[in-house]
Amino acid sequence: MAMQQRTLAFRLFRHAVLTAGALLMVAPFVLMVSISLKSPGEIFAPEFQLLPQQWHAVQNYSQAFAKQPLLRFLLNGVFVTACIFAAQALFALPCAYALAKLRWRGRETAFVFVLLALLVPPQVPAIPLYIGLWKLKLLDSYAALILPSTISVFGIFLMRQFFKTVPDDLLHAARLDGLSEFAIVWRIMLPTAMPALVAFGLLSLVWNWNDFFWPLLVIQTDTLATPPLGVVFFNNAEAGTNYGPLMAAATVITAPLVLAFLLAQRWFIDGVTMTAVK
Repeated sequence: MAMQQRTLAFRLFRHAVLTAGALLMVAPFVLMVSISLKSPGEIFAPEFQLLPQQWHAVQNYSQAFAKQPLLRFLLNGVFVTACIFAAQALFALPCAYALAKLRWRGRETAFVFVLLALLVPPQVPAIPLYIGLWKLKLLDSYAALILPSTISVFGIFLMRQFFKTVPDDLLHAARLDGLSEFAIVWRIMLPTAMPALVAFGLLSLVWNWNDFFWPLLVIQTDTLATPPLGVVFFNNAEAGTNYGPLMAAATVITAPLVLAFLLAQRWFIDGVTMTAVK
C-alpha cells in the first residue's frame, strides 16, 4: 500500500512539473496572440486581460500585411526551407546508409567526426562562409541562404541511427534481386525511413525557418528576407511602438510551424522513437 502511494505521489509530482513546464513554454505564444487581437489602448493598459474587450484583430493583421510584404517573407521562408531540406535529405540518406550498413575502412572514424561536428556551433564557420560567398558574388541572394545549410550533420546522425534498426536480411534480399547500393538507398531505405525523414524534416523546418543570424549577415534586400528577418523590419520608425501589428506579424509567421507539427506529429513521434532504439 505504501509503495503504491509513493508511486502515485511521484506520478502526480511528475505531471505537475511537466504541466508547469508546458505552461511556461506556451505562455509567450498565448501572450503574442492576445496582443495581436487588442487595440493600442488595451495593450498599454495597466491591468492585463487575456481576451480583448474590443477586438482589434482585423486592423492589426491588415496593418501587418500592409506595412511590409509579409506574404513575400512567408514565400521566401517556404522556398528556402524546402530547398535546404531537399538538399539535406539528398546528402544525408546515402551518407547515413554508408555509415550504418556498408563495411569500409575508416567507417567508425568517420562517424566520430560526424559526432564531433555536432558540437560545432553554426556561428563558428560563419566568417569563412561569408568570405567564400562574397568571392563568388553570391551574397544577397537565395543561394547565400541555401548553400551553407545543404549538408546537415544532425540529419546524417539521425538517419544513421534509424538505418541501424533496419534488418540486414532485407538488404541481402535486395542485393540478390540485383539492386545496386544506390538503388537500395532510394528504393528500399527511403520508404522504410519515412517516419525518421519526416521527423528530421520538421526539425529542419523549425531550425531554418527560425534562423535569424545567417540571413541577417547575407541579406540586404527586403524582398529576399526570411520570416524572422522580416519581423525585424516591423521594429523601425514606420512601425514605431505599434505592437498590435508587430505581434500579428509574429503570429502569422509562427503559424506554419504549428500547423506543420500538428499535421505530422504522429510521424514525428514515431520517427524520434524509432531512431532511439539503437
